[in-house]
Amino acid sequence: MTMFMDVHHNMQGITAEQLSESHRADLAIEAEEGVHFERAWADPDAGVVYCLSEAPSADAVQRIHERAGHPANEIHPVPISV
Repeated sequence: MTMFMDVHHNMQGITAEQLSESHRADLAIEAEEGVHFERAWADPDAGVVYCLSEAPSADAVQRIHERAGHPANEIHPVPISV
């Protein structure tokens, strides 16, 4: 499995509750694609949300986000971490 960092743009004004709701929506269906969403962060002023996941592919990550109603604008593999 590979770690992925995905980025959602145009999320200006997102609240902590909205971020939590979106994360819970992903968690509710993540197993169907073999994905596990680790964590999510948001910058409401910049309108950017970041999600860290472990998944078999970027496509699997995108399918979960699409089904949960918030497709990612970018998905990047993260092959190295410390």
